[in-house]
Amino acid sequence: MENSSTLIDLILLGVTDNPQLGVLLFGVFLIVYIVTVLGNLGLVVLIGVSPCLHTPMYFFLSNLSFLDVCFSSVMIPETLANLFSKLQAVSFLGCVTQMGLFIIFASAECNILASMAYDRYTAICHPLLYHITMSRVRRLKLVAGCYLGGLDNMVSVTTSITQLSFCQPHVLPHFCDIPLLSALACSDPWVTQILIVGCGGFTLITSIMVILVSYLSVLMTILRIPSASGRQKAFSTCASHLTAVGLYYGTTMYTYLQPSQRGSQAGNQMVSVFYAMVIPVLNPLIYSLRN
Repeated sequence: MENSSTLIDLILLGVTDNPQLGVLLFGVFLIVYIVTVLGNLGLVVLIGVSPCLHTPMYFFLSNLSFLDVCFSSVMIPETLANLFSKLQAVSFLGCVTQMGLFIIFASAECNILASMAYDRYTAICHPLLYHITMSRVRRLKLVAGCYLGGLDNMVSVTTSITQLSFCQPHVLPHFCDIPLLSALACSDPWVTQILIVGCGGFTLITSIMVILVSYLSVLMTILRIPSASGRQKAFSTCASHLTAVGLYYGTTMYTYLQPSQRGSQAGNQMVSVFYAMVIPVLNPLIYSLRN
């Protein structure tokens, strides 16, 4: 029997059925979440109050940290609540809301990482024009475009998913993941899955192209620097960003650019946990250790 998507309840499975392991995971996840919030908000505050950090690079970094806090807050609190219950009901509207916020923050983070690559390209390849090119107005426009791109993806995907009909059982892993929710549909989810891959693929491909073109230009410029110390200094300004890009895009492409998730749910759950919990807590360390 088919149900209207706006009336159904979804059942979220816990991360584990072992109570002792649940207590351990709760402690670990809670510590990770606290460190994520404190680390990223600490960066935002530090950048805001330190005049020496009022530069384009740190402006983008403060937005990346803000997105990491929002991104983690969408996923981790519900995962913590589910650790002590084998089954937890959530309304379809609540699930779609969580999914929509996830799409906005994840897409915006892709775009922010691309903007940071463009910033490094401008700083290394055109240093004399850097402060003119990366003016305050230009930076604000780039960040606004990052968030608007995420909003556009959210509207497209969530609108398509709400048009589907769902059958019993409505069982999902520990949070409302986009491909797994569409896979529960009774009606043919082909169009929705194509839209998910299309929106995610467009955001990933365009941002990756910006990053690749920017860093190819940076590499060519660095190789023309005569001194070894100058080349090392130029490379060091890009190392943190390249590390963050590799972690973020690697897990994103593995999780969301697969046409079907039915056969690999366990593996995707682990990647999703890494994607939602570990990467946001690593970014402050990646960008702060070199300073």
